[in-house]
Amino acid sequence: MKYNFLDLAKANEPYMQELQEAACNVIKSGRYLHGEQTNLLEQEIAGLCEAKYCVAVSNGLDALRLILRAYIELGVLHTDDHVIVPANTYVASVLAISDNGMTPCLCDARPDTMNMDTSLIENLMTPAVKAIMPVHLYGTPCWDEQLITIAKRYDLKIIEDNAQAIGAKASTPGINGTYTTGGLGHASAISFYPTKNLGALGDAGAVVTNDEELAKTVQAIANYGSDRRYHNIYLGLNCRIDEIQAAMLRVKLRYLNVENMRRSDAALAYDSCITNPLVTKPNIFDDMLQIWHQYVIRVKNRDAMRAYLEKNGVGTDIHYATPPHRQPCYRRFQSYRLPVTNAIADEAISLPIGHPITASEAREIANIINGFKG
Repeated sequence: MKYNFLDLAKANEPYMQELQEAACNVIKSGRYLHGEQTNLLEQEIAGLCEAKYCVAVSNGLDALRLILRAYIELGVLHTDDHVIVPANTYVASVLAISDNGMTPCLCDARPDTMNMDTSLIENLMTPAVKAIMPVHLYGTPCWDEQLITIAKRYDLKIIEDNAQAIGAKASTPGINGTYTTGGLGHASAISFYPTKNLGALGDAGAVVTNDEELAKTVQAIANYGSDRRYHNIYLGLNCRIDEIQAAMLRVKLRYLNVENMRRSDAALAYDSCITNPLVTKPNIFDDMLQIWHQYVIRVKNRDAMRAYLEKNGVGTDIHYATPPHRQPCYRRFQSYRLPVTNAIADEAISLPIGHPITASEAREIANIINGFKG
């Protein structure tokens, strides 16, 4: 394959010496949990998201689970509450809701952003709805005045799924007046899965919030429910981050802006060079900062396009071929009318935008795409 979809070895190659040194320093320290690297990472991620608190945890799904669980422990939310969540998302967003005994309410997507269509939220409102979970899918912020207005009108908690958009900026300020995703709502979850723009060398995640009580509750639940050693105030979990992953992330965090800019250059190259009328390109919005975790085009004859690209040395992927409401575990949602989500699921193709793709290579791939006849 001339143009690999993603090569994690090459993605981490520029930082290899620093990663090795950071790993050795953790090993030599003898402190592998609850150490200095975790504390510093939490400070740095909170600063990046323009928020006060960060709790580093085991992965992105656990981060979402912990936020909801903490709100339940605090009496803010309850196990029979409903949470509005986009239908076009990775299943983890929905799993976190179900795992806490809550009911997901699926909202269809907007064709131009592929994110939750906020104009449809009010149609889903019932007295049971107590929270909303916007997902900044593919690195495009899902945030606007309509979302804020509805949340205020119905006193909803806004829990951002920021798994794919660390470093992105919305066009509308969040509830605390800032613009960076992860700090827009009442709380947010971040994933540091290795394929992310800021990826660990294994699993890791974080909870970000401006609510000190929520942060302390998340931290306690994540550490067996303990507020101090051998004193368990909650029926807790083990969702801690390893010191070595925190150290890896701190190295790569120094280069996040460079990585996001490289992806942006590739996205702009795709956008300017793909002219095939059979292809619908993702929108680039001038009033926000997108960080392009994925560059997703839509093609009616997807299988033929993928086969054509593979034949021409271009690796592709699908995010996500099977949306949550089509999954066997959520068969109760299969009758939902979600036309935009279904269309995206049937037509989406993710083009290479992670390492090692450059803007020049994106232009080469675009020229190949333009040769597709259907």
